[in-house]
Amino acid sequence: PALGLFLFTIARDPLRIIILIAGAFFWLVSLLLSSLIWFIAVKASNPQDESLQKGLLIFGVMFSVLLQEAFRFLYYKLLRKAIEGLVALSEDGCSPISIQQMAYVAGVGFGLMSGAFSMINLLADALGPGTVGIHGDSQLYFLTSAFMTMVLIFLHTFWGILFFHGCEHRRWWEITAVVVMHLAVSGSTFCNPLYVGSLVPSYLLMATAAAWAYLLSGGSAQNVRRFLLCKS
Repeated sequence: PALGLFLFTIARDPLRIIILIAGAFFWLVSLLLSSLIWFIAVKASNPQDESLQKGLLIFGVMFSVLLQEAFRFLYYKLLRKAIEGLVALSEDGCSPISIQQMAYVAGVGFGLMSGAFSMINLLADALGPGTVGIHGDSQLYFLTSAFMTMVLIFLHTFWGILFFHGCEHRRWWEITAVVVMHLAVSGSTFCNPLYVGSLVPSYLLMATAAAWAYLLSGGSAQNVRRFLLCKS
C-alpha cells in the first residue's frame, strides 16, 4: 500500500519527490539524535539493572516521538518558506503545489523512512539465532510486525496532514492531538508480545486520523459516495 501511494500520487511529480526525500531526511536526523541520546544514557547507567534499562527504553521511545514531531514542525517552517520562494519565482504568482499537498507528501516521506527502518530491524532479527516461537511465544512476530509497519506509514501520512493544518491555522490542539496519538501508538508497542494490545488500538487510531485528515483536506461523504459509484 505504501508503494502504491508513492507510485500513483508522488512518483510522476519531480517537486513532490524532492519534498518526500527531504521529509525522509528530517525523520532520519530526528532518529539519529534520539538514538545518540539513548545510547549515551544506556552507557552511563548500570547495565545489570533491568528495571532501569526498561525505564530508559521507555524514555528513549517517548523522547524519539517528541523529537520526530519537533522535526516535523521544523520541516513545516522550511516548506512554508519554500512556498513563498516558489510564488515569487512563478510567472502567475501562484505556487505549483499547495500546503495541503506538501503536508501529504511530507507525511509519506516520514512514513516511508520509518517503515524502511522497521523493515531493516526485522531483517536483522530474521538472521537469527533461534526460531520465532520456539519457547512458546507467538509465531506471528513477522506478520504482526509487517502490519504494524504499514499502520505507522499511514499514520505518519495522516499526521502530516493534521499537523500542517494545525500549524497553518494556528490550531494548537490539532498539533497536540497528533503528538498524543503518536505517543499512544508508540506506547502500545510495549504490550507486545500481546499483539492485540498494540495492533487493534493502532488501527483504530489510524481510521480516526484518516477520517479527520480526509475532512480537513476538503473531503465529504458525497465524495466518498461518488468514488464508490465511479461517478465524476
